[in-house]
Amino acid sequence: MIEETSSGVVIFRKDNEKILFLLLHYPSGHWDFVKGKMESGESAHETAIRETKEETGITDVQFIDDFEEWIQYNFQFEGELVHKKVVFFLGETKTKNVKISHEHINYSWLDYATAMEKTTFDNAKTILSKSYSLLSKTL
Repeated sequence: MIEETSSGVVIFRKDNEKILFLLLHYPSGHWDFVKGKMESGESAHETAIRETKEETGITDVQFIDDFEEWIQYNFQFEGELVHKKVVFFLGETKTKNVKISHEHINYSWLDYATAMEKTTFDNAKTILSKSYSLLSKTL
């Protein structure tokens, strides 16, 4: 089994009194957050920053303290079983316009309820729910 570690960010921005979350549309059809493999020598935060810039063009992410959530899952890649661990951070941006990379086909800024409906995977819904819960207490 291949072991892989990735890092990602639940990116949000404030639009007046509303909190909007960024979801990316992947070519396989699912909607999820920014994430990618950690490169040698990178910290989890460095990976999250690099992946955010590569996948969205966003460079002004401010991480929210006390949010670090891990998920893990298995998938098949070229006949091999991969065990993937992903750490997610929560980050605020002021950037509204996103420049998606070749890795995605679309993006949306969505309120919490709509983001919960659109998010494909249960583990991503859990991360989104925990993000919203923390933001509801702190903002």
